[in-house]
Amino acid sequence: MRADNEQNDFVLSRRQMVKSDLAARGIRDPRILRAMEQIPRHIFVPESYQSQSYSDGPLPIDCGQTISQPYIVALMTQELHIGPDIDVLEIGTGSGYQTAILAKLARRIYTIDRFEKLSLSAQSVLEKLGITNVEFRVGDGSCGWPEKRTFERIIVTAALPEVGEPLMNQLETGGIIVTPVGHSAVQQLVAYEKKENKITERFICDVRFVRVVGRYGFSES
Repeated sequence: MRADNEQNDFVLSRRQMVKSDLAARGIRDPRILRAMEQIPRHIFVPESYQSQSYSDGPLPIDCGQTISQPYIVALMTQELHIGPDIDVLEIGTGSGYQTAILAKLARRIYTIDRFEKLSLSAQSVLEKLGITNVEFRVGDGSCGWPEKRTFERIIVTAALPEVGEPLMNQLETGGIIVTPVGHSAVQQLVAYEKKENKITERFICDVRFVRVVGRYGFSES
């Protein structure tokens, strides 16, 4: 009975999160709102933090990383303008929560993380949810997807000093990258669009993310 009550509380909290923290703050895409009401965020966080799962804030996970606040997950997803026939590259699998939201909206997700522990944990959770349109890799996400191919959308879920050549090369013409950029504790969330003759960029808002560590990211220290 207690477990049933907890699940009911989570469902109600999730609905309230979608209404108050997402829809009320400008998240308008009904597919995103529906996905975030369906995906149980609490199963992506450590048990000791599950009671905070539907508060609008980041939470710590393994390997010194975080799961982003729900509003930022929704905002970054909305800024990608994903259709059901779109393939998405995600740099930074992390908990797998953002991955799961993307998987509800896109054709296929290609996600990479430098921590094998996080990748395996995310794979396990997504498998339990019956999400199968995701391909996982472990490696340096700042170098892009290890196989040679391009993507219509790229999302980076940690801060870059700048968008490096590998990611720009893997973005198709007409494609969009959404990423935090900056060297300080507060970064800028930016949407880049690759046109035939130039790259345009648009500032979205200030954010706080952990850093991408890698060849085209930040050093370990």
